[in-house]
Amino acid sequence: QVQLVESGGGLVQAGDSLRLSCAASGRTFSNYAIGWFRQAPGKEREFVAGITSGGVTKYADSVKGRFAISRDNAKNTVLLQMNSLRPEDTAVYYCAARIGVTVQVVTEVYEYWGQGTQVTVSS
Repeated sequence: QVQLVESGGGLVQAGDSLRLSCAASGRTFSNYAIGWFRQAPGKEREFVAGITSGGVTKYADSVKGRFAISRDNAKNTVLLQMNSLRPEDTAVYYCAARIGVTVQVVTEVYEYWGQGTQVTVSS
């Protein structure tokens, strides 16, 4: 069992930055690939960024060059640095974990999810 807790969301203006944190507890965190997803009102949950246990990263096209994901296995934490935020980035952001060596972009393969943190970007 892995418990995930997101933090760092908030209300910002377009062009600002936020850093989201995903803190994990439970089983060996370093064995898990971590994904960040987001869900806007009325839309499906979508992949944002992910990182493997070995540090290989993957990003959605919509956030490439603006967002950066990193992990600290010693602290059981994954960070999502979000720069140049846009109103269309407004959503609830979730982190998710799965056993595996690759980052997957579909929600169904992730075993554990956090409760989400709200990010609102005003224009």
